[in-house]
Amino acid sequence: MLEAVGRAGEAGLTRLASDCGLPKTTAYRLLEQLADLGALERCHGSYRMGLQMFHLGCRWQPHPGLRSAAREPMRRLVELTGVAVGIGVLSKGQTLIVEWAPGESELLAPLQSGMTWPWSTAAGKVLVAAACPDPLLGPLPASWRQEAAAIRDRGVAFNREELVAGVCCAAVPLYEVGGAPVAALCVATDPAHHLERLADAARRTGRVISAGLRGRRTGGNRPA
Repeated sequence: MLEAVGRAGEAGLTRLASDCGLPKTTAYRLLEQLADLGALERCHGSYRMGLQMFHLGCRWQPHPGLRSAAREPMRRLVELTGVAVGIGVLSKGQTLIVEWAPGESELLAPLQSGMTWPWSTAAGKVLVAAACPDPLLGPLPASWRQEAAAIRDRGVAFNREELVAGVCCAAVPLYEVGGAPVAALCVATDPAHHLERLADAARRTGRVISAGLRGRRTGGNRPA
């Protein structure tokens, strides 16, 4: 039912019952229960997503403590470089942006948290290259095995206007205690910037965030 409301944006009982294949009496009971819980809102005889879903969604993160460990290092990286900085994860064969801090340029303003992109973003590449076995992405390019080896060797992946004209990205993995990458830190800018230098700054920031994640899991952030 929530998915049906999410797809519709706002819809009435008849449409939602039809979309879910439910009798109207059953759909009405479920919709009213969800509205009483704050998951949906009533609006002139229709239903739309409620504020409680926003609050719950904001609490989601791909790894415990990732947002708190990344927030300050990301802010400093934006201040240092002036470019946009984000965190991406793989989700159902796509790159999902879970955090986004815009830089000084308005060029990348349409990008934001919650957006999904093909897996072949810089963030997606660096995570797929580290995956063993590779996640289910469909047929991979013939050159991917060689590219993945190069990404693992240098610890960074690049995307030079391969998905969006005028947008270049570099991404580095973020590691948890066991050494497995849980997300990727990416910097995005226009082709005029020196992407390799930005990658070096991203590597340093990535090490800080990874250390923060390991500290949370091992108790290293607690007073002795």
